[in-house]
Amino acid sequence: MRKLLFIPLLLAAALPALAQKQYKIAVVGLVHSHVWGHLRDMVKNDPAELVGVAEPVQELTDEAKKLGVADKLIFTDYKKMLDETKPDIVWAFVENNRHLEIVQACAPRKINVIFEKPLASTYKDALVIRDLARKNGILVMTNYQMAWWAANYTAYDQAKSGALGQVYRLRGIVGHGGPGSEGARNKYFFAWLTDPEKNGAGALMDFGCYNALWSLWYLGRPESVFAQVQHLRPERFPKVEDNATILLHYKNAEGIFEGSWDLPRGFQDLEVFGRDASVYMQNGKVEVRKGRETQNVAIEPLPAERSKPIVYMVDRLRSGKPIEGMTAIDINVQVIEIIDAAKASIKSGKPVALPPAK
Repeated sequence: MRKLLFIPLLLAAALPALAQKQYKIAVVGLVHSHVWGHLRDMVKNDPAELVGVAEPVQELTDEAKKLGVADKLIFTDYKKMLDETKPDIVWAFVENNRHLEIVQACAPRKINVIFEKPLASTYKDALVIRDLARKNGILVMTNYQMAWWAANYTAYDQAKSGALGQVYRLRGIVGHGGPGSEGARNKYFFAWLTDPEKNGAGALMDFGCYNALWSLWYLGRPESVFAQVQHLRPERFPKVEDNATILLHYKNAEGIFEGSWDLPRGFQDLEVFGRDASVYMQNGKVEVRKGRETQNVAIEPLPAERSKPIVYMVDRLRSGKPIEGMTAIDINVQVIEIIDAAKASIKSGKPVALPPAK
């Protein structure tokens, strides 16, 4: 009798593990250099099983093989890969102006999508992506490095807690010395990143999207956008701007942001000003500043399910919850709305008022 009782207990203990479906993920494109760090983790098949990598350029698929991607997982035609492997998730590392194309392929197949920032190269494409996602019931997530930084949320909590007083001003700088162009992992990335059609702009798009996202997250949708750009190194970047400044105007607040490929070191810094104090954030560092006093703020680690892009996507799929916060689709549609308005402002030399939200 004891043995008979013991067997059901074992089965009951095993049921939660059996119920945990392992989701399948596929990679479309290898021309975005962010792929190499993520692919190194994806080959471990945790938390999702890597079932395919699609890229027609052999020089790039050879690089993928160096990271452990098996020959049998390599495809040249991504639609064939989608049909044969039937992934639950696609992470696309393609040119920005191909993001809509990827969703047009994935949405009818009920495949959820992750993009490297930004969501799209134009506001028009972003709106269509959003509508396709809604119509087909898929999740579309836009990946930003800072979305997985605990410091980012610690700074945000300081502002929202009232510790700074009324928040009325954001000042952010994002950039580095410019994209590299040497070697297979960089040259294809450089080629489209410095193309105004494929990228959507130059430094304005590459780093302005971070700034627009911060402003939307803290202050919401601005009333108007004013932008100026510089072409400081035309010999290096003949087709696009390499330095951009964006001013976002609100009724009782403002955002002042710089995105640049001309900086002496890497920056992804934000300072949030309140009437009483400010909070300064870098990855791994948060300071509250008031007068001559600076206080370091303890950074609480993020919950495991919010710590990495694929982990978060899998958690959302298992829980049936939507993508929320900085990587959500609606806020990222608005990011591209701001970038498009910035481009219009650059052409006119005047601020551009945003119309009622769509």
